[in-house]
Amino acid sequence: MNNFTLLSQDKNARRGAFITAHGAIQTPFFMNVATQAAIKGGLSAYDLEQVGCQVALCNAYHLHLRPSEKIIKDLGGLHGFMNWQKPILTDSGGFQVFSLAGLRKITEGGVTFNSHIDGRKIFMGPEESIDIQMDLGADIIMAFDECVGNPATREYVAQSCRRTTRWLERCKTRWSEHAGDTHQDVSQNTMLFGINQGGTYDDLRIDHMKTIAEFNLPGYAIGGLAVGEPAEVMYHIIETVMPYMPVNKPRYLMGVGTPCNLIEAVARGIDMFDCVMPARNGRHGHVQTWQGRMNLRNEKYKLDASPIEGNCQCFVCQTHSRAYLRHLLVSGEMLGMRLCAAHNLYFYNHLMARMRAEIESGTFEKFRRQYVPLLDERI
Repeated sequence: MNNFTLLSQDKNARRGAFITAHGAIQTPFFMNVATQAAIKGGLSAYDLEQVGCQVALCNAYHLHLRPSEKIIKDLGGLHGFMNWQKPILTDSGGFQVFSLAGLRKITEGGVTFNSHIDGRKIFMGPEESIDIQMDLGADIIMAFDECVGNPATREYVAQSCRRTTRWLERCKTRWSEHAGDTHQDVSQNTMLFGINQGGTYDDLRIDHMKTIAEFNLPGYAIGGLAVGEPAEVMYHIIETVMPYMPVNKPRYLMGVGTPCNLIEAVARGIDMFDCVMPARNGRHGHVQTWQGRMNLRNEKYKLDASPIEGNCQCFVCQTHSRAYLRHLLVSGEMLGMRLCAAHNLYFYNHLMARMRAEIESGTFEKFRRQYVPLLDERI
């Protein structure tokens, strides 16, 4: 069964619907990052509803360490644990292969980490990653891969791609075994996505995408970008890989990014995104508007009684002024960080809704030309 339906297209920009066990997702969409089953900045599942979130993203490595997937499974899986009844995607732990470079050792079997919490040794391979994600009860799970930072030597990236392919084969086997354990089609409840790697080498990216497309998985991601390369290089890689990604499957660009990154990637055919940026920026007082990004800590907002953005319908703009938010931020009040993060997540989710509408009406390119020069500017 194919869970993805392409509804309309404006050049390469795609508008679709993606069916999961916890509801339909309208694409393109942005996933709000709840790494440890919570949005950093103090937002609850109720808040996620208010900001228009369709999908929450959690991380298998972090939840394995604390509180453990077994505890979460006993408490109803992530949906019951978080009290979030919409779709959830779990990252496999593969990104920690990159981000915890000083605390890990990679072998063919998998990766041995020193826990960033207490230093104890943790082993995670493809099978362990799938088992953890299945216990967490996510709707979409990611294959265990190696995310290589840029720049990297061609020799190492080629070797890493081959290992990531072998790990994907083991992930798919383990995913299928879970179906045997439950005597049901696990793919109808939990969908496994493969991840394209290859650094900034066009031919390696193409060869790897061709290879993993043969696994016939429910969806595919482009990984290993936004890890040190310029934005134009990232866009080039997306354009290079896109012709080899299955047309009838969701396409996910991992860990990206700014509002302009999202628009440019949608223009190139991407359907799914996640990034910590909106919540992180909000916690530091940087809020996103349709005219660009502003720093509410600036002195000029001390007496400003207007909302962050006059036509914004988020609960923050409907109830609080820039002056109040600035006061909270400079006073170190947690509420300031929470409210700014909430506004930014509302903006990102409604940016995606706006793009869906523009694609449907055939005006996406006009929208792109108008807003790409604006959204990443500092006010």
